[in-house]
Amino acid sequence: MYKIQRYSYLCHIKVKSVKLLLIRERSKSQWMIYELDQAYVPQKVERNTVPSSYFKTLLKGDLPFSLVLPPPNITGTLHLGHALTAAVEDALVKWKQMQGIETMWVPGMDHAGIATQVIVEKKLWKEEEKTRHEIGRKEFKKRVWKWKVEKGDVIGKQLRRLGCSLDWERELFTMDKERSKAVKAAFIRLFNEGLIYRSDHLVNWCCVLQSAISDIEVEHLTLDGPTLIGVPGYSKPVEFGLLFLFAYKVCDSDREIVVATTRPETIPGDVAVAVHPKDGRYTQFIGKTVWHPFRNEGIPVIADEFVDPQFGTGAVKITPAHDQLDFEVSKRHLLPTVKVIDETGSMIDGEFQGTPRFQARSIIVDRLAKMGLMRGKESHAMTVPICSRSKDVIELLLKPQWFIKCQDMAAKAVADVKEGRLRIEPKNFEKTWFDWLENIR
Repeated sequence: MYKIQRYSYLCHIKVKSVKLLLIRERSKSQWMIYELDQAYVPQKVERNTVPSSYFKTLLKGDLPFSLVLPPPNITGTLHLGHALTAAVEDALVKWKQMQGIETMWVPGMDHAGIATQVIVEKKLWKEEEKTRHEIGRKEFKKRVWKWKVEKGDVIGKQLRRLGCSLDWERELFTMDKERSKAVKAAFIRLFNEGLIYRSDHLVNWCCVLQSAISDIEVEHLTLDGPTLIGVPGYSKPVEFGLLFLFAYKVCDSDREIVVATTRPETIPGDVAVAVHPKDGRYTQFIGKTVWHPFRNEGIPVIADEFVDPQFGTGAVKITPAHDQLDFEVSKRHLLPTVKVIDETGSMIDGEFQGTPRFQARSIIVDRLAKMGLMRGKESHAMTVPICSRSKDVIELLLKPQWFIKCQDMAAKAVADVKEGRLRIEPKNFEKTWFDWLENIR
């Protein structure tokens, strides 16, 4: 005899070779009798359990043993990984139920943000050869919600077929009214506590999605040398894996500093040339000015220990608006920022205005050659950041963004584990916990 939430059951009773299942609610004396098939047919059992709220949480007495199903994305249907997670959680829940413990296993689904947007956009283009901009924001949102309903229904059926003992009356969606309200309330609370702030920072910008994306959504393509890569919006592949060498002329001198870069298209945004303070080749130039060939103005030569004397020529250009290290250097040396590529991936102003960034690369190299400033190019191993959703090459753009201060919260989370208030199982995952939280930015 086992007790499962509000029911008791006794199975495999044989009466003249017929197997019977007896079920009785705890609060009632009446038994319900079901004839069992010779082979187990889960669909029959589910028809008699799920519709009758078999796994409904009663919330009486002690707090229930509770779990939240990691909400699957509505980008598609469930795969084997989802089934494994659901099976493990279902085993935990059923184990507690067999002990007579109240359980609450909450199902739900996640909107998946940009990932869902991309899939719906691809579907729209495949079926109608239209973009989201052509049908308008209102209509596109309708298409996304329609997708959510269709895929959400399939996911729900899959979870039911798995026999998951989920309390479907508590089903959630990460963009439903209550969850949206909670997100706004949390945002306001964090802002009032000074934990959320707005600041200009470099973000991973996808020119195809027209959106900033997180680091985890960026793939890194490793190249050993010159490689042609297909880039959305370009009719021909773009060559990467090259190091371009060009000269900055020292003002009021016949000397020059040769600089190495993988991104000639950002040269119009250079605001300085940096060298290592102990690099004897360049100490004589520190504090001097070199002439910018496209802005017709001087930019300073600065010394900073971040420069690797072994990379390229040992002199690097500083483009704060399009490179993370350069942005940090600019803050240390109080340098300006000059943005030269916009959100569409086109050059912003000057003689290259409106030119797609990788077309501008070739044009700028040709212009430098005509000015007598090109000093060659060579093979270079590098990594190219790629948007995992659109496969576009990521552009670092300086944009105002919301950020959350994580240092204090991370320190508390570390202390909770070290002092025993929080236990992580298996214990070997503590290392991952500490690696992430002790190195939080």
